[in-house]
Amino acid sequence: MPVVNRIADFSADMAAWRQHLHTIPELEFECYETAAFVADRLREFGVDELHEGIAKTGIVAIINGLGEGPTIGLRADMDALPIPEETGVEYVSKNPGKMHACGHDGHTTMLLGAARYLAETRNFRGRVALIFQPAEEEGGGAGVMVEEGIMDRFNISQVYALHNAPGFAEGAFYTTPGPIMAAVDTFEVHIQGVGGHGAMPHETRDPVMAACGIAQAIQTIVSRNHYALDDLVVSVTQIHTGTVNNVIPDTAFINGTVRTFDPSVQKMVMERMKQIVQGQATSYGVEARLDYEVNYPATINDADKAAFAAEVARDISGEDRVTASTGREMGAEDFSYMLQARPGAYLFLGQGEGAGLHHPKYNFNDEIAPVGASFFAKIVEKAQPLS
Repeated sequence: MPVVNRIADFSADMAAWRQHLHTIPELEFECYETAAFVADRLREFGVDELHEGIAKTGIVAIINGLGEGPTIGLRADMDALPIPEETGVEYVSKNPGKMHACGHDGHTTMLLGAARYLAETRNFRGRVALIFQPAEEEGGGAGVMVEEGIMDRFNISQVYALHNAPGFAEGAFYTTPGPIMAAVDTFEVHIQGVGGHGAMPHETRDPVMAACGIAQAIQTIVSRNHYALDDLVVSVTQIHTGTVNNVIPDTAFINGTVRTFDPSVQKMVMERMKQIVQGQATSYGVEARLDYEVNYPATINDADKAAFAAEVARDISGEDRVTASTGREMGAEDFSYMLQARPGAYLFLGQGEGAGLHHPKYNFNDEIAPVGASFFAKIVEKAQPLS
């Protein structure tokens, strides 16, 4: 079964919605204008319940089917990124320094398309809960919505989400059972030394050299402290210190990210990083403080739900355009909180060639919106069929 005919009929409307959303990117929990647009469309479609203001600007809309049954959840993220846009499109961002560089405007549009179809047809049992979530990029909006009780409040039994994938064949899907994306943590090291004249380093306690030593030593966690077949990334991404060429500064700052799947590996990294920062600080005669923040957990698909979602994807795109066991990757996603609360699956939908995610020239491909909307609609109809 290809793209649903009725959804194809209003594909131009979907492109218009998406391009409007692209002009009004908003960050984190501040998705007020985006949420208002989404709510207006949902009212037009005739959803049965509309619950606003969850996790500040999140929305849950309920559509009732034609018979008794459970509630299935479908999620789309709404927030954008703090990136100046360089796409050159006519519908460029109107909010300076902000843009939809990850395709959340497209994700929202795909779920709106499914909502329109499902509200018209209602060819399923039970209910569908349409979850429009803020703050995926920063803030963990999915976790906040779960904490505010959406799973129990709306009696959601299973939950699904999609993400577009630049560089992957347009309209093709991939997913995997079990872990699909990593847990993400961040760390900061604040170093306090004693500055002085660059010509007299013996009178200083140099935080620059300490920062270099700590950064290099941190990288040995991957190469020397963990089993090579356990996935782990530790990346130092920032070092800030100094002002001019002849002054040794007082302070230095290091920042980075850690990606893991296994909690025991995560714990080992935290312990080794504390030891390294303290030991290196002592060796260089400086003081150093490690701030380690545990962020999104690993995104773990339920094996049965992932297999079921792949089956639905094959109905939409064809047997040879769905990869059901692609393996895991080291990116992170706060849909992980919803998958901790309920079984479900996270899939990627190819959008063809073009700039990658989080790039200032990235733009969502409107051609795949009907594909994603059809997937969402059909997963409801197949999971909760009237027959």
